[in-house]
Amino acid sequence: MTIKDWPRLERPRERLLASGPAVLSDAELLATLLGSGTRGRNAVDLARHLLSATGGLHALLELPAKQFTALPGLGPARYVTLQAALELSRRYLRARLERSDPISAPHSASAYLSAQFRHLPREVFGCLFLDTRHQVIAFETLFLGTLDAATVHPREVVRRALELNAGAVILAHNHPSGVAEPSQADRALTRRLTEALGLIDVRIIDHVVIGDGETTSFAERGWL
Repeated sequence: MTIKDWPRLERPRERLLASGPAVLSDAELLATLLGSGTRGRNAVDLARHLLSATGGLHALLELPAKQFTALPGLGPARYVTLQAALELSRRYLRARLERSDPISAPHSASAYLSAQFRHLPREVFGCLFLDTRHQVIAFETLFLGTLDAATVHPREVVRRALELNAGAVILAHNHPSGVAEPSQADRALTRRLTEALGLIDVRIIDHVVIGDGETTSFAERGWL
């Protein structure tokens, strides 16, 4: 049975229009982007098969292009569609953050930072630069590392803060292992950056560590 043969109010697109995207399952949302199925499978059945075969939505969307396009029913066009959807979501979160009120709580930027970093296969360190009223100036990835470490140079963070005339920063990095618990090295680095940035009167509001679906805030733990 094709999706067109389903009762109208059971079809993913019609349900989304009637009740919003939150009512759809991962498979139904994926099916709306795939658009069609394959021989013997409608779009929802194909989506369910792909999610089961790869270990879920997160794993599927993080597959390299070569592995993704090798899956049955997929190809370059569908890879491009899903990657474009992911990038749109990241840009939407950034635009919402830039238009929002000044950042006053540790969790304010977590969704945006998580969207930027959680999918990356190696450790990456970045900064969200804020003005003196805690409005967003820019977000920049400053250091790229390996599977379990990224070398961070405080002088480079200070230099960029001066160039952007920042009054505050939120630090962020990911743990590709998926565990968002900060290490002792993370805490030591934060202390060094706090001291270095303090010399130019730039305050660290938070340091967010991003894992697989979870984040840890230094500020919420009282470490800043």
